[in-house]
Amino acid sequence: MSTPQDKPHGRTSWTLTAIVLVPTLLLSGVVVVGIATGLVPVSLAISAQAASLSGQQIQVAADRLDGTQFTQYVVVDRTTKGRYPEGASGIKSAELHNLCQSVVSHVPGFGDVTLLIKAGGGGKPVRASRLVVDTDDLSGDALFTNVTMGQDASTLSGVKNGPQGVVGQQAGKITIDHLRQQTRSISADSFRLSGLHLTVKKGTKPCF
Repeated sequence: MSTPQDKPHGRTSWTLTAIVLVPTLLLSGVVVVGIATGLVPVSLAISAQAASLSGQQIQVAADRLDGTQFTQYVVVDRTTKGRYPEGASGIKSAELHNLCQSVVSHVPGFGDVTLLIKAGGGGKPVRASRLVVDTDDLSGDALFTNVTMGQDASTLSGVKNGPQGVVGQQAGKITIDHLRQQTRSISADSFRLSGLHLTVKKGTKPCF
């Protein structure tokens, strides 16, 4: 995502905005090739200890999320804007129906710009493997199956373990209807974005 320090002038500002925004929203240069086959591989190191996150909020919305092998625990993300407590959630496999992702960036001398991604409509959900999302705000109607709460995060058996001594939880399956989520970092081994549509528009026009 772009920041005011990114030398945003002329055409360069749009280039820098795209370089930072698109990978954070689960897209990269391989999208152009991946769309043709429907499989978009993603290899983003978003560990709070291993990457420099922008700290800018990303909105994620979906009519429904279905996932298997869910894990969650608390982490502190280090970003260029500071440190933020987050709930790190891992899902081994996930389907998202009518996915929307957005981020609003301010481009000095131009104003606010919204990058919006939509996919997974028409009965063809977005499919992700080994999905990891750090979030500080999530809402929806959730159903957890085979839940264990209070487990040490280092012993979780899902996608990602946490540090020893931190309380974690896990579930065999998770369903969230009317998902609304704020996140600063997302990663996945692979993403299949059926019906991908990306737009960049002037103004503030987020998912919700």
